[in-house]
Amino acid sequence: MKCKKCGYDSKKTKQKFNILLCDVCFHFSPNEKTVFDKYVAEEIDASALETLRTYYINFKEKQKQGMIQKAVKGNLMSRAPFGYKISGGKLILAENFKEVEEIFEEFLNEEKSLRSLAEKHKLSVNGLKKILRNFTYIGKIKFNNQIYEGEHGPLISTTLFNHVQNKLEKLGIK
Repeated sequence: MKCKKCGYDSKKTKQKFNILLCDVCFHFSPNEKTVFDKYVAEEIDASALETLRTYYINFKEKQKQGMIQKAVKGNLMSRAPFGYKISGGKLILAENFKEVEEIFEEFLNEEKSLRSLAEKHKLSVNGLKKILRNFTYIGKIKFNNQIYEGEHGPLISTTLFNHVQNKLEKLGIK
């Protein structure tokens, strides 16, 4: 598919205001419709952008830096974890929030397998492990192997979370 601005033929075109653009043209395109229309009308030869295609700053690294800044401010980068929901851009308690503490308590105090605990709560084993390892439940945000203070309230105590982490480690569960 060809970019409307530069004519570059790419499998990875993106749409903005129903116009197909290559990654480079899309990245620099304005978000206001009238300005965008003028931007697209100023056509450019695709070969003039080849240097940008080859050497432009890695978009993923740039995105990662933005996500780190978000984490430092205590904001979540992904969807709401089990037991929370997002309202007004903030994490708040969901209807099933009490189930999170039950899961932690049951794992810590009962001799159940991960599979049986997961089945009881209608989760996959991997989903259960993600819950048991998730710092969000103690009011923190973990991103890029760093832990930041979250803007949301905790669902469980740090003590309970740490005891569960110790048990997971002792059992060799990753």
